[in-house]
Amino acid sequence: MKHCRHCVMPDTRPDLRLDEAGVCTACRNYERRAVVDWEERRRQLTALLDRYRNPAGSNWDCIVPVSGGKDSTYQVLRALELGMNPLCVTATTCDLSPIGRRNIENLKGIGVDYLEFTTNPVVRRKLNRIGLEQVGDISWPEHVSIFTVPVRAAVQYRVPLILWGENSENEYGGPAAASENNVLDRRWLEEFGGLLGLRVSDLVGLEGIEARQLYAYTYPSDEALKAAGVTGLFLGYYIPWDSMANALISTAHGFSPYDGVVEGTGFSYENLDNHQTGIHDYFMYLKFGFGRASSMVSVHVRRGRLTRADAVAIVRRHDGRFPWTYLGKPLAEILRPIGVTVDEFIRICDRFTNKKLFKSDARGNLIKDRDGNLALNHPIG
Repeated sequence: MKHCRHCVMPDTRPDLRLDEAGVCTACRNYERRAVVDWEERRRQLTALLDRYRNPAGSNWDCIVPVSGGKDSTYQVLRALELGMNPLCVTATTCDLSPIGRRNIENLKGIGVDYLEFTTNPVVRRKLNRIGLEQVGDISWPEHVSIFTVPVRAAVQYRVPLILWGENSENEYGGPAAASENNVLDRRWLEEFGGLLGLRVSDLVGLEGIEARQLYAYTYPSDEALKAAGVTGLFLGYYIPWDSMANALISTAHGFSPYDGVVEGTGFSYENLDNHQTGIHDYFMYLKFGFGRASSMVSVHVRRGRLTRADAVAIVRRHDGRFPWTYLGKPLAEILRPIGVTVDEFIRICDRFTNKKLFKSDARGNLIKDRDGNLALNHPIG
């Protein structure tokens, strides 16, 4: 396990690579932004939006997928600034937090038409448990539906343009072709949208789930997309993307950060809507040896806000802590709706832990401190 010499990301992150100088693809992607002609990109965006505007007002100009978080609030603000009349679409989260609801209501209050779609909660809980037990992702149904529900809305209401936010493969390090992409389509979803090898069709028959109950989790057919002319664009390709700037701008428009440090991050403004997010991030740590704090501080190192030394100190303090709480909600309460106890959860954690990355005793048992935290074989330094 090697870490980038500039930021703190490890080479264990899927699709991230270190070059001969020991610098990761995410850092190199950010360096290339310095030579991008952002004024030209802005003109390209304006020209594209002009093609999709509905001057007669007989339909919305675009769909903006939103969660109420700082990034989607920023997306809405930019869409309005660019003169668009958006339909904002939320695929509801699995375990919505009070602050998440507050930020959704604030986003609506900015002045937009808004649609909130809730998938079958009984099926959803089954999918949470299946995702946790089979691929180590309790948030699997959320990560799928946030990409499928807005596209289904675009087809349903025949709104051909979808304005997404950042391209995560550019911001956090991915294949070169994907990182330079300005379009989110079926191929991008299947490769980077969080399926983790678990296809929707694999779920039919598990715990009595029927195919018809999974409609919202399936991407529309190519025929339906073509008939509606749907195109999904990454706004971050055309406008410089900066999560902290997005948070500051959104806060100025009523967005509420967390009152304290969000567990496992070291910050107060990201991943505020879902109590299950701490579990998702913890499994990222178990599988790949880095958590949310590593990703966030690396973004700030690239932008010159943090030194690498300060980033390392934050990672050592916040990364990979066992998720006893998230946004103040106890783990047992988060797990109760899906029928998993804390002891069962710990056994699932151990099963998904990459034993090559963490210290074990002579018998091969993982070494944990009294709070259940693991120790990396090659900690960040």
